[in-house]
Amino acid sequence: MKCERHDPHLLALALGLVATLCGCQSKSGASDVLDPSAIAAPAGQAGAPAAPAQQASGQSSASPALASATSAGPASAAAAKAQLTLGTGPTKVAMLLPLSAPGSAGENGRKMYDGARLAMADLGDKLLTLTIEDTRGDSGYAKDLAVKAITSGPVKVVIGPSELAAAQHLAKLSGSKRPPVLALADNFAGGPGVYSVRLGEADSAAAGAAAVAAKGARKFVLLVPSGADSSPIESRVANALSIYGATLAVTLPYSASDGGAKVVSDMGSLVEAPDAVVVACGDGSPVAVLAALKAKGIPGKAVTLIGTDRWLERPMDPLYEGAYIATLDQSETGPIADRFKATYNYQPDVNVAYAYDVVALSAGIASSAGPNGFSKQVLENASGFRGSTGLFRFRADGSSQRSMPFFKVEKGKLKLVEKSTSGF
Repeated sequence: MKCERHDPHLLALALGLVATLCGCQSKSGASDVLDPSAIAAPAGQAGAPAAPAQQASGQSSASPALASATSAGPASAAAAKAQLTLGTGPTKVAMLLPLSAPGSAGENGRKMYDGARLAMADLGDKLLTLTIEDTRGDSGYAKDLAVKAITSGPVKVVIGPSELAAAQHLAKLSGSKRPPVLALADNFAGGPGVYSVRLGEADSAAAGAAAVAAKGARKFVLLVPSGADSSPIESRVANALSIYGATLAVTLPYSASDGGAKVVSDMGSLVEAPDAVVVACGDGSPVAVLAALKAKGIPGKAVTLIGTDRWLERPMDPLYEGAYIATLDQSETGPIADRFKATYNYQPDVNVAYAYDVVALSAGIASSAGPNGFSKQVLENASGFRGSTGLFRFRADGSSQRSMPFFKVEKGKLKLVEKSTSGF
């Protein structure tokens, strides 16, 4: 298949690769979306200038408040229940976002909307017709919209929903001919044909543990919040450690109500001389168990402390000092950040980046492989994809894997230790 050329410089800023079937391979082993020259100059370096984003055509006449951003943040969700359409391309894509949901869910949904708009302006305008529907933050309604989208016929890929229960429901549905779903829900494990886009705590914990194991640590302990489903984290960490001949000695649930003292005491009696302790925190704070660990001299010369990206959802606590964390590289968003800020008048965050990446990925697949190119072969390409959230790939079970920078917390800040964890 001949690779069509379509704004290769913008392409380099969007995604470094899409499908091996298009026959365009980069020297890194990751295939370009369209043209090998697109990655000749890495994003953000000389030779890959960022063109100013223009509004995508084909936008619906829904609320003017939603169609333009304010200086204070993402676009208003007034009248967001209306269906929005961006682009005029032949590939039909459905995107489900909580535009009018209350609180942070709605704010994040509107940020994702703006991220999608920028990706359409950069890459997707003539390739995709992107129809965006408001889930209102209601899992039941989001599920109904998603089921309608995957059974409607013309839709080639569904982006969203961001509601976890709705994504989990889709993962249980059978049917091999339905379009793939790129789910935007937090901590979604994925399922066949329903791919988890966001970095999950299991991914971060596994990458951090693997990076420490690669340096010689062999015996690990995993601490997880009581009541949480620890199996995805436990499985991912154990698998990551096995690559390096290391083992997960025990997984222990901890309760913040007792200050973490009991679980730390239990750990001492169950595991002799662990090399490292991984602390997941879920929706809560890790501070209580970190205080108990600190009282036992962890982290220290003998025991390494490994955190997760969920720690970073809260202000940096002094108890984080000395911990290692694998998380997304904020500098990856650099190629789109300036254009986004100039266009929408606020600083992009990870919600913007995720939405930009999945829309840009869809545009790249549509360009290189056509409207019917959203196959398992393409989406589960082992080389992966590079976007503004870094290098990632989707697995057959719907989970995602990311190569992330590895940091150490020093003086309240993340200090880069390695540019990326082991990768793929």
